[in-house]
Amino acid sequence: MTIRILPAVGDLDAARSITTLLSQLPETEPANPVADSTSLLDLLARLAAESLDELPEVVLVHERIGPVPALELIREVALRFPAVGVILVTVDANPALYSSAMDSGARGLIGLPLSYEELAQRVQAAAGWSTGVRRHLGHSGDVFTGPGGTVVTVSGAKGGVGATVTAVQLALAAQASGRSVALADLDLQAGDIASYLDVQFRRSIVDLAGIQDISPRVLQDALFAHHTGLGLLLAPMDGERGEEVDDRAIRQIVSALRHRYEVVIIDCGTQMNSANAAAIEMADTTVLVTTPDVIAVRAAKRMIRLWDRLQIRKAEETVAVVNRYNRSTEIQPPLIERITGTRIARTTVPAGFKELQPVVDAGRMQDLEAKSAVKQALWQLAGELSLVSAPEGEQQRQGKFRGDRGSIGLRRTRSR
Repeated sequence: MTIRILPAVGDLDAARSITTLLSQLPETEPANPVADSTSLLDLLARLAAESLDELPEVVLVHERIGPVPALELIREVALRFPAVGVILVTVDANPALYSSAMDSGARGLIGLPLSYEELAQRVQAAAGWSTGVRRHLGHSGDVFTGPGGTVVTVSGAKGGVGATVTAVQLALAAQASGRSVALADLDLQAGDIASYLDVQFRRSIVDLAGIQDISPRVLQDALFAHHTGLGLLLAPMDGERGEEVDDRAIRQIVSALRHRYEVVIIDCGTQMNSANAAAIEMADTTVLVTTPDVIAVRAAKRMIRLWDRLQIRKAEETVAVVNRYNRSTEIQPPLIERITGTRIARTTVPAGFKELQPVVDAGRMQDLEAKSAVKQALWQLAGELSLVSAPEGEQQRQGKFRGDRGSIGLRRTRSR
């Protein structure tokens, strides 16, 4: 059997050393190294979308890979691609790191400088394990498989610009088109999704924060099954408990959601913390909601600059949505695009206080009428963001999807 090996090494010298030694191993087929965690996950996702058999048997992860830390990357690969054997390559192969690597899902650890005998032994062991998993993977329903769904984060430039209404309606639009959809509330201290959808709940995202390995069954227990078909992962009722949810937890949670649902909408609120920063970094598409006024646009520009300084999202990778728009305002979408450096969605959302107020007060956002101009605009935005799956040739009708697919879906392919 030929063992396919994919090295993930950001350091050029280490990449050359590893590639040279891998080429000497018998019955192996080493691939060209990938330089960062994003490229690795994207490549594995593309291969998994074709077939389980297209995935490499072994992935080598160098300790200095980025932007996602090596152990977190190993955990995500193990969760998303359980048939791949992952080996950590590190300078400091101490017992504590070995234990942490095994807890993260690694199948072995190799110390630097590389030894031919140790490398051959670890690769053979990981490949054997991978072969066994592939043989029996179809017999278990309690694993995540496949390349995963689309993750979209929705943030507000400032409080009150309509980010939560936008997130909820995008989720409802995707669900109505026949896709499986999760709606997660990452406004951890002041999340209102439960109020907007009239939900009484016991479990929240905090219940997943301390879990090392989130299986589909554990995830399902933490979700609220809304009667619309949405799977809701809600913010805690006690805002101070939001501090229990850190970036490590979010990486696991978002990965788990991505591989259970076709579409994952995350309401990130207006305040930045390590948790929603991790979600924004992992997202396929990031939406920033603003209103066409000076204060909100300035806030949007500050938010974009903050994301750039944190190295989680570039301005040109962000889709700005203009809410409460009308043609008579002095600040128009092209000006907002120039000020913020973002891409402006073609769909603008009109002000609709009178039509929104009754459903907001009743906590029945799902009952917003199809003739509502706000709903029509937001469902059109869902089409523009490629979140809906409408049949070919379906006519544009009131309350249906009117955006074309693939116009703004932004995949992360950059290296930090």
